[in-house]
Amino acid sequence: MLKIGIIGTGFLGKAVAKRLLGTGHKVIVYNRTRDKTESLKNLGAIVADTPKDLAQGCDLVITIVKDSDAVESVSFDKNGIIDGKHEGLTVADMSTINPISSKKIAKKFLENGISMIDTPVMGGPNLAEKGELVVMIGGKKEIYEKYKQVFDHIGNKTFYLGENGSGHAMKLAMNLQISMLALALSEGITLTKRSGLDPKLFLDILNSTYFKTGMSVLKGPKMINGNFEPSFTLKMMKKDLDTINTTAKELGTSLPMATLANKIYQNAIDNGLGELDYTGILAFIERISKL
Repeated sequence: MLKIGIIGTGFLGKAVAKRLLGTGHKVIVYNRTRDKTESLKNLGAIVADTPKDLAQGCDLVITIVKDSDAVESVSFDKNGIIDGKHEGLTVADMSTINPISSKKIAKKFLENGISMIDTPVMGGPNLAEKGELVVMIGGKKEIYEKYKQVFDHIGNKTFYLGENGSGHAMKLAMNLQISMLALALSEGITLTKRSGLDPKLFLDILNSTYFKTGMSVLKGPKMINGNFEPSFTLKMMKKDLDTINTTAKELGTSLPMATLANKIYQNAIDNGLGELDYTGILAFIERISKL
């Protein structure tokens, strides 16, 4: 089995690490806040003191951090990944970042003799632990194929999309769908309640049609019960909308709904709802609707 490093042990990073430990890999983890690695240490992961130390002991380093600045920091700052480089070392970035930034980071890695691919995923922590993520790959195909077994352990579907940045571009397009679906579902629930109808009936009818989604089936009942325990926080969705809008601007395209959604999620954060699940946007819609 390969030796795999995980940098960033938040919701997703921890779940990916658990899955890889469970499938027999040696896993080394690093997180800036060391306490977040303790549960993984108890499962058999080795905890590294720096990204450099982690890279020195791994064949493949998976970065799962907040944004492109964080990727650059763990990669190129003092005691970063490049300081632990060795022959055959590969980096797979599973963060959600600007594809243009991803290309620049990949180029800088290559200049330092390290291959990088982008490997963002769809599915969240629960599916990561089951090995049922959808993995989107950008970068050299031969590098992806070298580590295909790793991604097959964490995902049940993998899509190779092309050059560096391709995976991140597709991930942003997918997260845009999620932000919009959460808004549409929230407004449908709000309109139903304002009309004096049971929102459960709204979900029952919606989920009886081909307009149903995984969100309406799995998250919808939690939403109408006010359960917004986070699997992916509202503030992180806002961060992704920032990235989506920045990317659109850099590509010279217009995404008017993404721009509007960004403002709505920001308003929700300003109302103190940022730590809720992203579906907690319903709480904001209900608040301004005075429900």
